[in-house]
Amino acid sequence: MTRTTDIWPHGAPAWVHVSTPDDAATRSFYSALLGWQISPGAPEFGGYAMATFADALVAGVSPSGDDNLAAWTLFFGSNNADETAALIAEHGGTLLSPVLDIGDAGRMIVATDPHGAMFGAWEANQLNGFGLHGEVGALSWNDLRSSAPDEARAFYASVFGYHYQPIEMAGPDYTTFSLTHDGAPQGGIGGMMGMDGYPSHWIVYLAVPDADEAVVQTQALGGQVISPGFDTPYGRMAALTDPTGASFWVLSTPPEQQS
Repeated sequence: MTRTTDIWPHGAPAWVHVSTPDDAATRSFYSALLGWQISPGAPEFGGYAMATFADALVAGVSPSGDDNLAAWTLFFGSNNADETAALIAEHGGTLLSPVLDIGDAGRMIVATDPHGAMFGAWEANQLNGFGLHGEVGALSWNDLRSSAPDEARAFYASVFGYHYQPIEMAGPDYTTFSLTHDGAPQGGIGGMMGMDGYPSHWIVYLAVPDADEAVVQTQALGGQVISPGFDTPYGRMAALTDPTGASFWVLSTPPEQQS
């Protein structure tokens, strides 16, 4: 569990935001489900809003201006956005826009990997990234479901320098990734894991006190259930969508695993 005001290192998950065609509905949903405090965003930044929990930044809400665009995007820390953008292009990824200067907050990249999974990179200036991680109300895990996991691992290693470790119980094509050979896991990369027919995509897992209660609340708030709660060695999980269709997972960790 981490609470920090430091800049997240190069390659570490550093920020998440949800793009939405209806920012008011999205702000209302996540405020009710997760207890986030979200004020309307400033017009000079396209209405981009910041979500806080326990007085720490946890996510952004980004009006998409597109009725069909509702999705969560995971951003990794970057020491130099221009160099990261060049590596993405060099190794077969696609930049969805030039590197963007976001006022004095920092510089942003949004891209897809060679198999179409969308992700971002963030070079911090005044905004370091989220201030809470791995606790209730914040991002707790992230992984890539890829149609070509070995090629995906090669791509992200080339861009962010990742090192990989297998997890026996997760199957032969799933590994965690870390920033150093013996570093703490930052997330996972694996195959589609029963999600054949879906495009490659990054999943964000948001920590909640009770995954089953989050399923009930999501339905009451106008969201949908992709997969009801199920137990794993890491806690109880469920796959959901918000009312605009953006998919995310919730994870509740047993008390004996919390620290």
